[in-house]
This record gives sequence, C-alpha cells and structure tokens, in this order.
Amino acid sequence: MKHIAILMSMLAISWASAAQSTLTPIKYNNPGLVVDLGVGLWAWPLPMDFDGDGDYDLVVTCPDKPTAATVFFENVEGDVKFPVFKPGKKISKALQNAQVSFVNGKPHVLTPGLEHAEFLTKGLDVSHPLPLDAKLNLTGKLRANQWKWADYDGDGIYDLLIGIGEWTEYGWDNAYDANGNWTNGPLRGWVYFARNTGTIDAPVFAEPVKLEADGKPVDGYGMPSQNLEDFDNDGDLDLICGEFLDGFTWFENVGTRTEPKLAAGRQLTRGGEPIKMDLQMIVPVAIDWDKDGDQDLVVGDEDGRVALVEHTGEVVEHMPQFKAPVYFQQQAEYVKCGALVSPVSFDWDGDGDEDLVCGNTAGYVEVVENLGGAPPKWDAPKKLEADGKVIRIQAGPNGSIQGPAEAKWGYTTLSVADWDHDGLPDVVVNSIWGKVIWYRNEGTRSAPKLAASKPVEVEWKSTPPKPAWIWWNPTGNELATQWRTTPVVVDYDADGLNDLVMLDHEGYLAFFKRTRGADATLRLQPGERIFVDEAGAPLLLAKGIAGKSGRRKLRLVDWDGDKRFDILINSTNCDWFKNLCDENGKVVFKEMGALSDVVLAGHDTSPTTSDWNKDGVSELLLGAEDGLIYRLDRTK
Repeated sequence: MKHIAILMSMLAISWASAAQSTLTPIKYNNPGLVVDLGVGLWAWPLPMDFDGDGDYDLVVTCPDKPTAATVFFENVEGDVKFPVFKPGKKISKALQNAQVSFVNGKPHVLTPGLEHAEFLTKGLDVSHPLPLDAKLNLTGKLRANQWKWADYDGDGIYDLLIGIGEWTEYGWDNAYDANGNWTNGPLRGWVYFARNTGTIDAPVFAEPVKLEADGKPVDGYGMPSQNLEDFDNDGDLDLICGEFLDGFTWFENVGTRTEPKLAAGRQLTRGGEPIKMDLQMIVPVAIDWDKDGDQDLVVGDEDGRVALVEHTGEVVEHMPQFKAPVYFQQQAEYVKCGALVSPVSFDWDGDGDEDLVCGNTAGYVEVVENLGGAPPKWDAPKKLEADGKVIRIQAGPNGSIQGPAEAKWGYTTLSVADWDHDGLPDVVVNSIWGKVIWYRNEGTRSAPKLAASKPVEVEWKSTPPKPAWIWWNPTGNELATQWRTTPVVVDYDADGLNDLVMLDHEGYLAFFKRTRGADATLRLQPGERIFVDEAGAPLLLAKGIAGKSGRRKLRLVDWDGDKRFDILINSTNCDWFKNLCDENGKVVFKEMGALSDVVLAGHDTSPTTSDWNKDGVSELLLGAEDGLIYRLDRTK
C-alpha cells in the first residue's frame, strides 16, 4: 500500500468543487413537448376543481423520496376529457394514504385519523383529528390505511369506510419452495365500516366492522382503495376496490340503498378481459371526470403516472363497463422515465450526441433521445423493442424473491456496449430475476434493431453458481447473480475485448474476463474477486440476503482523471470508490464517500456519466427513484 499517499494527492479534477455542487434534475428544454403526467414514486391522485374555475384539475400527492410533495397540475383547457395539464406545482408536504371524498359535491381530504379541512388553501400541512384510532386498534403488519367519507347505509349521515392493507400472512420475503410456489399467505385488504351517529363536523363513530360480500370479508389484495358509488346506475351504492397489484374488483350491491348487501367480488372486466393498469400499487378514485353522469376512475400508478379509466355508461351482466386506462398528459418539464430509473448515457442512434438508455421498475428499456443543443433538448421516452415486441421484463408470480405481490416489477438495469464485437452497440440487462441477458443489435449504427434476448453465458468449470435464496436453477452456462445489480460492460484489462464487471452470486464485485478461443469464439470466464479494499479484503458491495441482497447500481469510470477506473455506486446519492493502485494481482480501492450532500434515495439511485459539453470531463448523471435524472456539474 506504499503508493496510496502519493496517489491520493494526484487528483486532476477538483474534488472539493464537485463535492459542494448541487444535484439538479435535467429538463426537457423542449417547448411544446407533451409527456405522461407524473410525480415521483407512487401517485396518490386527488382529482378536484382545486382552483375553483369550474373544471377538474389533478392534485397528486407523492410520499416518497426525493420529491415527496403534494402537487397541483392545473387544467387550463376546461371541460375536456384529456386536457394537457401544466407542469406540477408543490402546494404542501406529502402524507401517506391521502384520499379524497366528495360530500355534497365538495372535496374532503383525509389521511389516517385526520381530516384536512383547509386543503384548498393549505394542502396537507394543516389537519384536525377524527375521533377514531388512526390504526383502528389493529395489530400486525399494516400498510395501506385509506379513510373515506361515505353514506354507506343511506341515512343521510356520512360514515367512514376505511381500507386496511394487512401483510401479516404474506411475510414479505423468501418463502418459495423448490418448485417456485409461494408458501406464505396472501396479502389482505380489508374494508371497515365505522357508522357515524353524529354529523360530518362532529362525528360520533361506532366500533368499525369489516364489510362483507356474500358472507365473506371484502378483501382487496393488500390495498383496497375502496370506492362506494352507484356504478351500475340502479339507485344504490356499489363498491369497487383496487389492490396492491394492477386490477379492480367489483362488488355489486344486491340489497337496497338503506340496507346494502354486497355480492361476491368479481374481477372488473370488459369484453371478457380484465381491466388492468400498466404497473401496480394502484390507487383508484371514483369521480365523474367527464361529467357525463356516471362514475369514472382516476387511478394513480407506482411510477407516478395517473390514468383515466372511463365508465362507458354501459352495464353488462350486472357489471359496469369501463374502458382501458389512458394516461394523462402534461407539458414537459423534467426528464422522467418511470421510477427507480437506471440510465446509461450513450449515443444510441449514432448522430454524435449522447442519448439516455434507461431501465426502470416497470421492466422496460427506454430511450430518451438527445435532440441537440446546450443544454440538450430531449424527446419523450420511447420504449425499445426486441424481435418486434416491446421489451418488458417482469417478475410474474415467482420471479421476485420478495414474493408474488411484486409480479409487475422488472427493475431493469443495463449497459450499452458492443457485446459481440460486430461494430454495433448491443444492450446487456439484469433485472428483478438476477438473470443477465443481452439483446443483439441487428440493425445499423443509425437505426438500431434488437433481436430477441439471449442469456449471457459463462465458461463455468462446474455447476453454475446462484444466490443461495433463489428457488430456480440456472440452465446451461447461464449467468445468475444478485437481483437489481448493474452488469457493467467495459474493456477492463484493455485487451480489446469487452469484459463484464458486476456483483457475483454472493455480492462480491467480480471481474468476468472475456477471451477468444482458437476458433475466434468469444468466451466469458468465471468471475474473479480482484477488487479489494485498503486492508486487502474483497469488495463485498451487497451485504444482505434474499430481499436485502443486490440492489447495487454502479459504473466504472475514470472519475478523477488519473487514467484508472474508479467505481461510482448508489448511496444516498452516489459514492465514489477511488482506484488507488494494482498490488499483488489485486486492484485496491478507497471509499471516498458521497459526491453530494443531496439525499436522493429511499430505495436506490443509479449512476452514469456524460460529457455533453465535450470538454473531456465526465459529469455525473444520477437516476433517482422519482424517475428523474439528476446532474452534477464539475470543473477542471
């Protein structure tokens, strides 16, 4: 380690300048561009006429880092079904489980145990308590806790309906048998009725009781998002619930307005097909959005988008008919690509500037095209296809170690590089599965076209390794590693062949060397743990097991200008591991800490670098869980 002190002083880039810089989200810089309306991770929509001008606006609260806020999207087009909203403006703090109810046509916003009577002027910053325990005196693993006013029994007094997400049976993590069957229980989503014998201003609540349908408790898988309205236009109030996944359940009231009786729940369908959202953790809110006399659903999604699920006015076989979700649009402001965006800055279309190729929670791979300019002007994200189909990797019923409740997630993270050395950039992807795959570019440099995915294969000397907690076994020479970790493609040893650097099955950073056989075939060798800390210990970058494993997003880049590959890795924002020296066949790194004091992560961030101004100095781009991409300027 004798060279450490000397090398530590050889900083070609001003570290102090970078450390004090601010991470700021990049803008589209594209007047007239329209994109999906969105907040950060998890949209809780509160549709209402917020500004009192007679048309419906969207207020959306987002409780997650880094952009936790309640945001107002103004409708400036009037009573049209799909206005293009203005960019969002923060009106207050965010709170979990915010719900809007309409009492005599006026919006009332509730959070657990609280009413926000001054919401139109003070958002969620001011509240007063309701005379009911915020958790209903329940125990166990509770998540959703959704409070709404509703006159359930038709006596003219507004009661409370409370949706509770109960996760005790589910247990959350690592419970598959050897065949991929989940051995814990399901998520539960109970709906409680608290009868009010007072008034809405001075309520007196009876003990909450579970609503039943056909003699069984109403159960909206993990997150009821209950909506009580006359959906079938027969004069009584029915129930539609959401869930933690992507669908809706219809409970018809087969009783009367004053003596409600719910039939067994049925999946909400149209033409025999289930109505489903694009992602999960959905939050539906009933409102006559298009003012045509029936109750539509305005639905928030996990990636911060909000959609209209429009009621057609039809009822078929005692079920109201809804259209497929259509996502609302806004005037473009900040570049956003889903949630937990994992960007790579790369000239994808060969036009001389760096585009953004991005993974995200939904499992897509999307390209945000750089249209030129300084700062760059960006186009809206476009989903990449492979073999003529949109790329989307999803966990399905057993692909997430955290269980079937994560079925719609993919957590794609990637590199763009010439994997097969044919002169065209390919895409190498890891995901929620931990299976490393690649998409071969069969197009041209200016018009990429991707083939169907293939596994990245390693010349294993014995049975392919895998993380101890995954139920499935790799096939052939498949590379199976820790989930949600970046496959970094780089010619690390400068021999002209692209290698792979990434976490191995036990969470150590490993070097998978590329070689050519006698027949010129490219081969990938098993990973070697050549990266060590100052004490000589291999770099263990993922220290948890099962659901706490993996989750490391990293890039190898010469961050300080000394001609050595450093490591940039996710943290509260981004940590820098400085490459100090080679010693005894190992590469020694020193952990330098965060590159900024801005907190971006509740889950994780994802770094890449760019050189948009082409001054030879890499700037940090950091994908965050709100789907925005933050930039750290640097100086020479």
